[in-house]
Amino acid sequence: MNLLHFDSLGGASGDMLLGALVDLGIEAAALQRELATLPIGPFSIEAPKDAERHISGTRLSVHIPEHDHAGHHGRHLGEIRTIIEEAALPDPVKAMSLKAFGRLAEAEARVHGTGIEEVHFHEVGAVDAIVDIVGNCLALHWLKIEAVSFSPLPLGHGMIRCAHGTFPSPAPATAELLKGFPVEYVDEPHELVTPTGATLLTAWRSVERPPAGSRLLRNGYGFGHRKLDGRPNLIRATLLEAPAAGAVGETCLVLECNVDDTTPELLGALSSRLLEAGALDVFTVAAQMKKQRPGVLLTTLCLPGDRERLLDLVFRGCTTFGVREYLAARTMLERRFVEAQTDYGPVKIKIGRWRGEDITFAPEMEDCLRLARERNVSVRTVYEAASRARPLA
Repeated sequence: MNLLHFDSLGGASGDMLLGALVDLGIEAAALQRELATLPIGPFSIEAPKDAERHISGTRLSVHIPEHDHAGHHGRHLGEIRTIIEEAALPDPVKAMSLKAFGRLAEAEARVHGTGIEEVHFHEVGAVDAIVDIVGNCLALHWLKIEAVSFSPLPLGHGMIRCAHGTFPSPAPATAELLKGFPVEYVDEPHELVTPTGATLLTAWRSVERPPAGSRLLRNGYGFGHRKLDGRPNLIRATLLEAPAAGAVGETCLVLECNVDDTTPELLGALSSRLLEAGALDVFTVAAQMKKQRPGVLLTTLCLPGDRERLLDLVFRGCTTFGVREYLAARTMLERRFVEAQTDYGPVKIKIGRWRGEDITFAPEMEDCLRLARERNVSVRTVYEAASRARPLA
C-alpha cells in the first residue's frame, strides 16, 4: 500500500504540490499529454529543476496564452464538471477531481451564503487552476496512492487581494477548508496556503500520519514562486510503503471516540449502521470519563478509502466532538467456508488457516439462529452439532 505524506515550510498551492509530485518522478511531459484532453484551450506545463536554501526540487508553472487568460471570467461548478467529464482521463482521476472541486464549492457556498451550483469560481476556475487540480489527481493515480497525510500547514498574515476584494490572509475559502485540520501561524506577510492547495490536501487526507514501520521510498520537493522572508518556499512530498501485516494482511484505519452523553440504544443503532456501511468491525468498551462520568469507547475498523463515509455516520450518529484516527496493520488467517450436515440442517463453517494448517473452525451464527427457530431448539444445540459435524478438510 502506497502512502503520501506532505511536510510544508512555505505553504501549499496547486503548482507547489504538482511540482513536488513531478520531483517524485511523475513526468511533466506525460501530464501535458493527458491533461491536453481537457477542453479548456491551450496551455503548457514547465517543470524545471531549481534550488532554494541549498535544497534541490522542482518549480512548476502552468502557462496560458495571454489573450486567453485575459478573457477568462471564471466558471461555475457545472461548467467545470462538464470539462472534467468530457476529458479522456481515467475514471478514478475524474472522480477525485470532481470531489476536490465539490469540496471547494461547498466551502465557497458557506462563505458567500449561496448554493454550491451558484458558486462562481474566479481564480480557481481559471485554466491554470483546473490543470493544477486535475494534474495533481492524475499524479496521485499514477503513483497508486491509497492514503494521504500532512503535517500542520503554515499560515501567513497580512492582506490579500482576490476577485471579491481585499481580505486578511488566509483567504476566506482557505480558512473554511482548513477547519478541523492542523495549522501553524508563522511570521510571513504573505498568503502561504491557497484555496487550491487547501482543497487538494483536505480532500485527499485520509489518515493523520503514516503508520509506524512504514518504509520511506523517496522524497520530492516543490517550490512556490514567491520569495519568503524567513523560510524556503517549498513543500515536501514523501512516498512511503505501509508495513507488511503478515502472510494475509492489510492496513486498516482505526476510528475511535469517547462518548458519555449518548444513550446506549443510539450507540447500538450506530454500530449496526457502521457495519452495514462497510466497517470491518465495530465494538464498544466501557470507559471512565473525566469528572467520573461513565462512558463508552466506540471503535470502528475500516479500509482507508471508507474514512469519509464512516466518519460522517459517527458524527451524525452520536454526540462526540472529535474522532481519533490512525493506521494499523492487520494479520488475518486465510479463510474459507465449507458446509457441515447436521440433524437440524446444513450449517456453513468458517475455517481459518495459518501456515498451511487449519486451526480455527467457527459455525456461521446466522445459520444456527435460523435452524434453531425452524426446529424449535436452542441455538447452542445447533451450534454444538455443527461443531461436531464439521468436515476435516
